[in-house]
Amino acid sequence: MTTPKYNLRNPLPLSATQEAEVKQIYYKRVRGHCAPEIKAFAECAVNRTVTATWVCRTQRLAMNACMLAHAKPEEEDRAREEWFATHEERRRAEQAKLDAVEERRAQVIAMMRADDERRRREQQQEEEKVRRQQQQQQQK
Repeated sequence: MTTPKYNLRNPLPLSATQEAEVKQIYYKRVRGHCAPEIKAFAECAVNRTVTATWVCRTQRLAMNACMLAHAKPEEEDRAREEWFATHEERRRAEQAKLDAVEERRAQVIAMMRADDERRRREQQQEEEKVRRQQQQQQQK
């Protein structure tokens, strides 16, 4: 078993992009905890605009209370740990995607070269055909 590249308890400082990815995981986790409350508010707010604030007040307050209850630094730490734990997997997936693009690019280049070669041969055959016709006309 290999040792992890990152220490999950004392991680390295992250770039702004990486921090944004951690925040996405964090928000997703919080929304996951509060899914029933969010769903109840969304169902209440369907086809309402300004009135949703008053009509759906209890659902909104329940949703906000749930979000506040789960939006804690500990949850953000768990999201950060999840980000570090899945970092290698995401990197490998991204590299596989880039490799697939590069392989497809190589295939397209090979197809273009084959097509150019085919066109060159066709052009040579056409030129040879024209030369033979000209020679036949000169012999007549």
